[in-house]
Amino acid sequence: MSSSFHYLIMAEHSMLQKKLLASLKGTGLTIGQPKVLDYLKDHDGASQKDIAYGCHIEPGTLTTLLNRMEETGLVERRMLEGNRRSCYVFMTEQGKSKLEFVTNAFDKLEEEAFRGISAEDREHFMELFQRIYKNTKE
Repeated sequence: MSSSFHYLIMAEHSMLQKKLLASLKGTGLTIGQPKVLDYLKDHDGASQKDIAYGCHIEPGTLTTLLNRMEETGLVERRMLEGNRRSCYVFMTEQGKSKLEFVTNAFDKLEEEAFRGISAEDREHFMELFQRIYKNTKE
């Protein structure tokens, strides 16, 4: 196994994705949907543009994802204040119930990832990783 930063990031992301989907098996959620529900947890009523940006999803991909989520009753799109050009996305009650599964799955994965790592080291890692994220984002 390579110890380069890019390899470890890609490998970890892939492993987390697989474990997440395995832990959500039977919920009907598909790839991409947990991320959107997690985003809507703190931004319910967000615009599609904001969701795409916040989730790092291409707008076209997000549209397809939201269409499927709307069909299965997880989210609904609404116009606010009669503005026909902007739709805002809200979780439905069904979406909120699925969010509980997502939140629990993310919490378990995070605990597993940090198993055996002190709270101090975990905090330091998260500070460094935030800086790496910010540098990459710029």
